[in-house]
Amino acid sequence: TWSWLNMSFTGALEVLIEMKSQDLKFSKDTYVLAFAICYKLNSPESFQICTTLREEALIKGEILSRRASCFAVALALNQNQVAKAISIFSQIMNPESIICTNLNIMIHIQSNMLKTLIDILKDATEGNLSRFVKRHVFSEEVLVKVREKVKDVPALLAKFDELNKKLHINGQVTAYTLDALLCHTPSDRQSHTVLLNKRTVSRRTFQPLSQSLWAE
Repeated sequence: TWSWLNMSFTGALEVLIEMKSQDLKFSKDTYVLAFAICYKLNSPESFQICTTLREEALIKGEILSRRASCFAVALALNQNQVAKAISIFSQIMNPESIICTNLNIMIHIQSNMLKTLIDILKDATEGNLSRFVKRHVFSEEVLVKVREKVKDVPALLAKFDELNKKLHINGQVTAYTLDALLCHTPSDRQSHTVLLNKRTVSRRTFQPLSQSLWAE
């Protein structure tokens, strides 16, 4: 099945490259599609294509959406191009979405910035608990990677386990993987508001529940 999908992604990318060679203007959505395809192919070649398309767009003064940039960051991380991922992420305007939150954690993991990583999680647990205030939400998959990264540093591991427990109690953990969050298609294209998450623990009762999290 993956082989068939890979061929489909490759074919779609070839069409987009042909469009570009004919100097057809890409819309914001076309860049999202192109970067998403490159992300899914996840190869040195697709990374180079994504980088070239992005640089050409910026030279022309075209504005890339946050969603397109997130695919570019994720692809760079998958290709172990951490410096490039950091550079792209730093140019994202208003990186407050659930995807940006988790990409930022992945950047810190791959950059070995462990203390700062723990500080980010600590800050996330100490914010306003009001249900009217948007709080950072972390993918369970990403948190597992954090634990794996700090497991050999006892002090950081102990702190992480404490923070991880608080995040679950606060309802700040989603079962969705980073890939699922990236590839989720917004149903309301005008408001760009998307139902992304099922919180797993009630903040009040500490019992399992399903609660919707609305995030851009």
